[in-house]
Amino acid sequence: MADFRVRQEDPVQQETVAQGPAKKRGRPPKQKLEEGKLQGVHESSPAKKPKRTLDRFNGMSVEEVMAKTLPDIIAYNLDILIIGINPGLLSAYKGRHYPNPGNHFWKCLFLSGLTDEQLNHMHDQTLPERYGIGFTNMVERTTPGSKDLSSKEFREGGRQLLEKLKKYRPCIAAFNGKCIYEIFCKEIFGIKAKNLEFGLQPYKIPDTETVCYLMPSSSPRCAQFPRAQDKVHFYIKLKELRDQIKGIVKNPDVQETNYSFDIDMAKEDAKRIAIKEEQQDPGYEASSGGYPVTQQGTSFCSPQSMGAFYGGSSDCTYSTHFNMQY
Repeated sequence: MADFRVRQEDPVQQETVAQGPAKKRGRPPKQKLEEGKLQGVHESSPAKKPKRTLDRFNGMSVEEVMAKTLPDIIAYNLDILIIGINPGLLSAYKGRHYPNPGNHFWKCLFLSGLTDEQLNHMHDQTLPERYGIGFTNMVERTTPGSKDLSSKEFREGGRQLLEKLKKYRPCIAAFNGKCIYEIFCKEIFGIKAKNLEFGLQPYKIPDTETVCYLMPSSSPRCAQFPRAQDKVHFYIKLKELRDQIKGIVKNPDVQETNYSFDIDMAKEDAKRIAIKEEQQDPGYEASSGGYPVTQQGTSFCSPQSMGAFYGGSSDCTYSTHFNMQY
């Protein structure tokens, strides 16, 4: 006879089957833990807004702007040839020299008397004929910054600049920035320049009478001279050098003015009105018709006016002559 008895299983085994597999002790796996955290972050944090893109070049990409070049504005026997490092993006896009409103070049040019009115980048083509001033760069390639240029490009650019100076023979080769002249001096004269001083340099361009003049960079990012008024002195000396070479007699009506002011007080005043660097110059835009131009007079700086401008007078004495417009 068949055995139909039901076999009773071990109670411990029945309990194990009912509860399922036993849980492992210890920390959960790292991957699962990270997934859980990420899921919690996504559920709790709001969706991020897409970044706003700035259209700097009217729909052109940076790569397209970098493919553009900036033509020289040059002629034979100029009084002054301004030499920059290479075209920036805005210069290449607009096809003009020094178009950035924050750049101090055009303002210093006017304050020093090298031009008789406030000009801007839209007038760059007129300078050779009107004032005997031209523009070129050591390296032709457009980049976002000079740090994007290779040492090979600087060396080749220095040789090309030398040929250009020999061909056009300006009276003065004015290097707009210490970095440019250091590279040029090493490449052309074989001299590693140390402790360079701004102003007239001891070397002439080979086989020419062209002298070299070094002035601070007109960029507002120039740490040593961050404001336009800090650089005007070197443009004044450039004008004096030009007049001396050309044999221009000084106007007897222009007299040197001695004035004194407190340097520390001037610095404190600059901090108080938050003048760190000039982002935009209203006069710069006004000269191109962007804003209404008000009639302003030009006068010489007197000790009283300079003292009032800097908030006092004291130790530091500075002697020069120039037309200043405030």
